[in-house]
Amino acid sequence: MATGTIKKLVSERGFGFITAEDGRDYFFHRSGVDTDFDRLIGGETVQFEVEPSPKGPRAKSVRVA
Repeated sequence: MATGTIKKLVSERGFGFITAEDGRDYFFHRSGVDTDFDRLIGGETVQFEVEPSPKGPRAKSVRVA
């Protein structure tokens, strides 16, 4: 499981980006969040798994660390 911080949230559209400890950015969608998406805040530390997608790797199983 990877760890990172929420870089950006686009709440009205239900997605965001996480910057992992290795410096890579990962897209995530509200459907890939294990906790309440609406309670996430920018800069918060999260844990997540990485899965392939047609547009590149994305985060899934996102939860507050």
